[in-house]
Amino acid sequence: MMHTGPRFGAGGNSDGFYAAGNKSSLAACEYLYGLGLNAYEYECTHGVRISNAFCTSMRKNAALFDCSLSIHAPYYINLASLENTIREKSVQHLLKALRAADQMGAASVVFHPGAIGEQTREQATERAAELLEEIVRLADKEGLLQFTTLRPETMGKSGQLGTLGEVLRLCEVAESVRPTVDFAHIHALTGGGIQERCDYERLLGKIDRRLGEQALDRLHIHFSPIEYTNAGEKRHRNLSDKEFGPDFEPLAAILAEQGWHSTIICESAGEQDLDAAVYAKMYQIACCDKS
Repeated sequence: MMHTGPRFGAGGNSDGFYAAGNKSSLAACEYLYGLGLNAYEYECTHGVRISNAFCTSMRKNAALFDCSLSIHAPYYINLASLENTIREKSVQHLLKALRAADQMGAASVVFHPGAIGEQTREQATERAAELLEEIVRLADKEGLLQFTTLRPETMGKSGQLGTLGEVLRLCEVAESVRPTVDFAHIHALTGGGIQERCDYERLLGKIDRRLGEQALDRLHIHFSPIEYTNAGEKRHRNLSDKEFGPDFEPLAAILAEQGWHSTIICESAGEQDLDAAVYAKMYQIACCDKS
């Protein structure tokens, strides 16, 4: 049976995953299935160091447990860097992540666009877009973007490239580049700017105007409570930390009304699986309220 509606899952492995006796991420899809979840973001944040055999096994397990896969590319990527060595390494990091995704059957490769450094934000954005065009060209030559989408992520610190507008500019490079919208990061960067339904509608409307309805239908979302300072993101929290936003309920209502096939990856600290299940329940309740 084909899955309809959004998918909910976890970014990386939770404390509970390991407490249950699991040692390898190959068990992640089955573990999440047991919690009623059906998406998993494999973390390659410190380098793509996985074998072809691992990718093949992950693909089989994902199919067995109806789990949609994505990969988070290494943190070292900086498409806006002024240093050619860093730019060249960034190209290779993303290509390696795309090759792993292709073998794993992962639909998305999420990445952090980079740092602003000694440039204006506009200069950094255009520098990143230029390199991303080259990466897309190289990836297309290898046939790596037929199934997988490259997804620059909105970031939570002022020194990082990755406001929603900057990410949307990068997405205009090619149809195979689409956003990862981390609402926690946006909330942190704007000093708690996501409070009500209208705040979500404003952000989603911006995506619609720049990239169209299809980008919203297949939107890749990161979500968690977050702690922030005047400089933006401090650290991800979890739902047991009651005082931290943003609130998922208004977004759940929008997703229920629109019927989009979005993927919501929870990045709560240590409890990403449990919080993802709560978000999935909020969505189910919103669907009942709608009907």
